[in-house]
Amino acid sequence: MRSLSLRSRFLTVFVFVLLVPVCVVRAHEPVLNSPPPGFQALFNGKDLSGWWGCGTENPAKWMALSEQDLAAKKTKSLEDIRAHWSVKDGELINDGHGLYLTTEKNYGDFELLLEYRTVAKADSGVYLRGIPQVQIWDTTKEGGKWNIGADKGSGGLWNNSPETEGKDPLVFADHAFGDWNHFRILMVGERVTIFFNGQLVVNHARLENYFDRKNPVPRKGPVQLQTHGGEIRWRNVHLREIGGEEANTWLALHSADGFVTALNGRDFSGWKGPIDNYEIKNGILKCRTGKGGTIFTEEEYTDFMVRLEVRFPPGGNNGLAIRYPGDGDTAYVGMCELQILENTHPKYANLDSRQYHGSVYGQVAAARGYQRPVGEWNFQEITVQGSRIRVELNGFRIVDADISEVTEFMYEAEKFSGRTRTQGHFGFAGHNDPVEFRQVRIKALDSARQ
Repeated sequence: MRSLSLRSRFLTVFVFVLLVPVCVVRAHEPVLNSPPPGFQALFNGKDLSGWWGCGTENPAKWMALSEQDLAAKKTKSLEDIRAHWSVKDGELINDGHGLYLTTEKNYGDFELLLEYRTVAKADSGVYLRGIPQVQIWDTTKEGGKWNIGADKGSGGLWNNSPETEGKDPLVFADHAFGDWNHFRILMVGERVTIFFNGQLVVNHARLENYFDRKNPVPRKGPVQLQTHGGEIRWRNVHLREIGGEEANTWLALHSADGFVTALNGRDFSGWKGPIDNYEIKNGILKCRTGKGGTIFTEEEYTDFMVRLEVRFPPGGNNGLAIRYPGDGDTAYVGMCELQILENTHPKYANLDSRQYHGSVYGQVAAARGYQRPVGEWNFQEITVQGSRIRVELNGFRIVDADISEVTEFMYEAEKFSGRTRTQGHFGFAGHNDPVEFRQVRIKALDSARQ
């Protein structure tokens, strides 16, 4: 296998994504509340159009309401919003009380720009997809909250669990009271990167689902501006939605060192198994319709990571062979098969929960609802360390399990005879459908490669 220089390959894209919006914002700063190219203004500078009111409330609950009940909830909330929010001289002002200003529209992946200014002893925050929060502090000792993190500065994902990445900002970047502060927040999946006053304070950290920590944050949700005990003003609140291709590039860029191409995009060099049942065209691996079987790398791995992109036909079915011995059904003789499945097709409506996409087949169910529409490329990352497997789909962690601790199986436990394997090949377990893969990259996490 040859080394993949993702750093050099995507450097131009990375610089564009990372730096150009900042330059554009600077060019537009003299025009208050005028969005940079590609962005939309969430606050129009004149009134509260496009917003309603909601507190710290699990978005899954109000999203489950009927259209009529949700409309009534939103209408009632505006009484509170009008009592505590106002607009003056192009600034959005809250008196420190009441419901949080909440966008009418729900967003998936996005880049958010905003500025705020607050007062002593106040704190606030920005909820992403309805989930708390990017923290805003009074960072002075007199503010009285040094004991819970205010001394470290604003910009962290404060509601994450203790000691987790992103909970505290990487650097202190707050301006003095009376000055405006600027956020640039990128959210792809549940991965959040934050620039605060031009400094990186959160780097690709997972935002935990405050309301359900066992599952990822929602795929879509609103931006909310929190109120918390003191006046806060906002301006230049702009958002740019991020599409799937850009999101995939962003995810691939993070910690790309050490990954090598597992598939050269031209032929099956370095692979074994029934390769005639697959084809490679224009850098894309596809299982031939009506064909299948497991093709696998010549190399074996113990602990490793895989990054790849997958695109489904309607109802497409395939699988990822993990620590595969080289023959047999990887779901049973390998450590496992990670299911590759187009979940939304009606023919899969009544499967066992451990059969849907990303699941450790027959052993551990994956969180559902995070696939992109049929025809779009999905980004997937798999980490295998010892007996633990983590699966991220489009930036959402859908599996995090130690399979040595599994006690309930879809079939009798003895059927999964290979699940304790500590070494084996990586591969694709085709099931007759033309599922496509590209950008397949592997990173060994130890030196014990054969």
